[in-house]
Amino acid sequence: MDDKRERFSRTIKDTRSLPTLPGVIAKLNSLADNDKVSTQEMARVVSADQVLSAKVLRLVNSPFYGFSGRVSTVSNALILLGVNVVKSLALSSSIFEIMEKHVVGLWEHSLGAGVAASIIARRLGLPEPEEVSTAALLHDIGKVIIKINLKDEYDGLVRLIAEKDITMLDAERELLGMDHAEIGEWLARTWYMPEKLIEPIACHHDVSKSSAQQLKTSAVHLADILIKASAFGFSGDELVPRIQPVAWKMLDLDAEKLGEIIVELEEKLVEVRNFSMEIQSVDDANA
Repeated sequence: MDDKRERFSRTIKDTRSLPTLPGVIAKLNSLADNDKVSTQEMARVVSADQVLSAKVLRLVNSPFYGFSGRVSTVSNALILLGVNVVKSLALSSSIFEIMEKHVVGLWEHSLGAGVAASIIARRLGLPEPEEVSTAALLHDIGKVIIKINLKDEYDGLVRLIAEKDITMLDAERELLGMDHAEIGEWLARTWYMPEKLIEPIACHHDVSKSSAQQLKTSAVHLADILIKASAFGFSGDELVPRIQPVAWKMLDLDAEKLGEIIVELEEKLVEVRNFSMEIQSVDDANA
């Protein structure tokens, strides 16, 4: 198993085939660390990349953030949401471009998880709700890397899931000796994401392993489960896991709160389905 794990790990981490992020992300990270940099300077960096600007504005005006149709410039997005959120939006929009090209069902699952996490964070009064949503948007990025770098093994995972009726997570561990959460954590570190995003990506299937970001991880864990239960998108299998007790306790959930979250999520997913169809139709027209 260790030899197999090592072999697959080397293939996944092959820098020649690893997707890269636009240089603007590195520039934003650098500017964000400088207290003297103005909002306008940050906005100019994002605006210099027309494609990235369009994607950021599309996400800012999407159902996730509640500014539908109201944000027309990157500068306004920075003022309304803050530098860190726009930086996260730029990052997630870049990663979504990678996802769209490879696994449409997973991309939709991630969109839905982002919406679910936003609802959870707002209804439960969690701190930094936009970053909770961003972590949920990115929680399954490891699956995309498996799809890109281990194409034959990915097909084997699909067969194994069907044959044994098991989760993608269990199939990955059996076939690869590692799982998408571990791979996602490695990728997030390679891309220099902040810990507040890395830990939920790494621990969304095992909240007890989370430490400094257990509240955010619990919210992402719940969002992942709720969006699977809603059958929105496709994360690789149709099995819906139970909410882990540690996450239930950390979020201070009860049946009434959970019911309210589910009702709002089902209403919001109508908008998200339209959003997804719109993006896919634009991408098809540009293909």
